[in-house]
Amino acid sequence: MRFPLKVAVRFLLSNKLQTFFIVLGIGIGVSVQVFIGTLIDGLQKGLIDKTINNSPQITVSSTKDDNTIEDWGKKIIQIRESDSRIKNISPALDASAFIKDETKSYPVLMRGFQLEDSNNIYNIKNRIYEGSWILQRDIDSSRKKVLIGRELNKELKKKVGDRIKIITTTGKTEEFTISGFYDLEVSSINKSWIITDLKTVQSTFGFENKITSIEAQIQADDVFNADTVSKNVQYNLNSEDVKVENWKEQNKQLLSGLSSQSTSSYMIQFFVIVSVVLAIASILAITVIQKSKEIGILKAMGIKNGPASRIFLFQGVILGIFGAILGIIFGLGLTVMFTKFAVNSDGTPVVKLYINIKFIILSAFLAITSSSVAALIPANKTAKLDPIEVIKNG
Repeated sequence: MRFPLKVAVRFLLSNKLQTFFIVLGIGIGVSVQVFIGTLIDGLQKGLIDKTINNSPQITVSSTKDDNTIEDWGKKIIQIRESDSRIKNISPALDASAFIKDETKSYPVLMRGFQLEDSNNIYNIKNRIYEGSWILQRDIDSSRKKVLIGRELNKELKKKVGDRIKIITTTGKTEEFTISGFYDLEVSSINKSWIITDLKTVQSTFGFENKITSIEAQIQADDVFNADTVSKNVQYNLNSEDVKVENWKEQNKQLLSGLSSQSTSSYMIQFFVIVSVVLAIASILAITVIQKSKEIGILKAMGIKNGPASRIFLFQGVILGIFGAILGIIFGLGLTVMFTKFAVNSDGTPVVKLYINIKFIILSAFLAITSSSVAALIPANKTAKLDPIEVIKNG
């Protein structure tokens, strides 16, 4: 084992320029694989963080005519007990209304939350860019407070502490004080949601002790198991008055896009590996011809076919190891450069840097395995060499 390894190293060092270009070729292939894989992983993780991780993945809603859920405290307990992967649960009461502002009116959705529970799902507290998220009524008045989204306030042009009039679908008009402004980074939400506490919406719209939905969030590592979790929730609730939906049902286009991205990534990586295998096999096959005299002499001296073949297998492994190391360095460097130069107007990267150690290790393993497989062709050719013919023909 030691002798074939020494010969393999000597063969590689005897033509350093050729060895360098082989390692460089493998490195470029691995760097493309690492760069594209890491980039798509970062893009997918960013999309999931923005659209899934800061929103409910399981939603329990009413099937009744008035769209309300009664005895919701008991149902929350049942939901929590239905699956250990459920992390956060928040009741919500939604009601359509209009904001009356001078001559214009704006359709909005009043969303009443138990604020601490909803903050665990939507991260509202950290999304308020002006004002406060404290929505309790003033001590010396019965004034109700609300949070307004960024896009809606671009039209309303209000300030913290200003008042707005909200008209319910039954024609009831109530006045609210703006406590702060939020940005959930989804323009449709920022333009339509008026966020306040649950009791305020219940008293304003006459839904005492009722809600319209229960929203749940599951563990981050289990977001793609939301369909399984939702089935467990539906089974445990065992009620025809409610239905359970999950984010995968509600975001089929997003899932299709993520699947297409992954497929494209796998195809590119596959063809990169095929190119690397063909290149290494071709170059090492030429090396067999170049070194046929030396191999013939070694065979004449008594080296058997197995050790002679292992010389080129060791070459493939060595080239794969150094090519993988070079490729990972290049690939990660390209990814870091991309996140530095491809930025949004606010200076944040278009695609956040996300390094998956398992994917990096897999890329290195594939590079080394591909190089080893490519070396089988010249290794097999070496085993068939007749030392007498090789020495006789020079």
